[in-house]
This record gives sequence, C-alpha cells and structure tokens, in this order.
Amino acid sequence: MAIARSKITAQGQISVPAEVRKALGAEPGSFLEWEQEDGKVVVRRVGKYTFDDIRRALFGDKKIKRQSFKAMNEAKARHASERYVRSTEKRPAR
Repeated sequence: MAIARSKITAQGQISVPAEVRKALGAEPGSFLEWEQEDGKVVVRRVGKYTFDDIRRALFGDKKIKRQSFKAMNEAKARHASERYVRSTEKRPAR
C-alpha cells in the first residue's frame, strides 16, 4: 500500500510528501539516498558526509595503523589526562 504520491516535473524534480519526510525523519537540508535493491527502489535519509569522506579528511590517503581497543582506550586516557587534569605544580600568583 502506498504511503503517498508525487509527480515528477519536466526537470525531473519531485516533492517529498510530508508523510514520507516524517517517516524518514527528513527535514530541510537533509540528504536522501536512492538505491535499487531486489528490483525495488529504496529511499533512505543519510548524513551529509560518509564515513569515507570523514576518514579521508582526517587522514588523507595514508594507511591507518590498526590498534586494539585496549590500546585506543589507553591513548584516550593519556590524552585526557594530559589535556584536562589539573597540574599539581604551583602556579604563580596574579
């Protein structure tokens, strides 16, 4: 059973009906992805950037060294303690 209907304009544009936008959680500025699966077209709301886009922005094309969860958690703890833990050294008076 159809949720709603849309008409395609001469320029190939459609309006996404309110019921469909609500079901997808789409709002102005959202991106929709159209994919063909098993002879059907599936529409999904997607983020503006894919995981690969973000990884490429952070690391470029260099190969990322794999680490265990233990090593990652130790690195996060080390970073947090270096950045956020207050120093025990006396600070000069103002």
